[in-house]
Amino acid sequence: MPASDPEKLIAKADKLTKLSLTRWSADWRNATLLYEEAANLFRVAKKNEKAKEAFEKASKGQEMLSSPWDAAKDMESAAALAKELGNWNEVSDFYRRASELYMECGRPQPASDALAKAARALEDTIPDAAVQLYNDASTILEEDGKEQMAFDLYRAASSVYIKLEKYSDAAASLLQLGLAADKCNATNSQCKAYLGAIIVYLYAHDFKQAEKCYNDCSQVDAFLRSDQNRCASKLLSAYTEGDIEEIKRLAQSNTVSNLDHVVIKLARKLPTGDVSALKTDAAKEEEEPLDENDLT
Repeated sequence: MPASDPEKLIAKADKLTKLSLTRWSADWRNATLLYEEAANLFRVAKKNEKAKEAFEKASKGQEMLSSPWDAAKDMESAAALAKELGNWNEVSDFYRRASELYMECGRPQPASDALAKAARALEDTIPDAAVQLYNDASTILEEDGKEQMAFDLYRAASSVYIKLEKYSDAAASLLQLGLAADKCNATNSQCKAYLGAIIVYLYAHDFKQAEKCYNDCSQVDAFLRSDQNRCASKLLSAYTEGDIEEIKRLAQSNTVSNLDHVVIKLARKLPTGDVSALKTDAAKEEEEPLDENDLT
């Protein structure tokens, strides 16, 4: 039998896994080696569908041999081929299965990486699934006490949320990044994330939420003393004063220019709504003194 014929390798491997009158137990060890050899030959020949199926079978074989690490590797290979084929649901399913197998080995880092690979592959086609994968990937790292390795995952999730125009979710991802940074004493990343969240709220023209976010974040001493805090404070003041030119000037400042690219793009479009209404509201509040006789 020519070793270069992957079809025959698959046929032989399938035979080794099927029980018969003459074979009372499956030979998964030799079958798995044949599946992997066939998968690599199919991949070299650019027969991606057949290569994908062979890697799936090889992964199952490794599981039967109680080797979850090798099973995960083969499942990742199947996922990469599913991506080449544009089978997006399989991409998600296969990478998720690989992640589960890595967790069986007690290896959270590659488990998280597998989900992140799926998320990156799905960003343009199934963005809702992509953000869920990013969130799940960061949760794995958090639970392992490796928050610092999740920073890019939070940023990626917030970027996809912004593309989906889910601004509250985007801000929440940035606040999660700030919290993770706080645990790692990564003050600069923390302060940039908090300012980013405030800018996202302003872009969504949700001034009240931006103000609340600023007040909450200012409870953190590191942020309170930061350049990012000063920039946020000036931005909010410019909004209440209806000073469009000042808002635009602050959006071009070095402090904003050092934020993540997707947040910079939002900042450069500020203000997005009618800030004069905020100025009117602020003026009304100042003009209405407390009437001590009015207890209603």
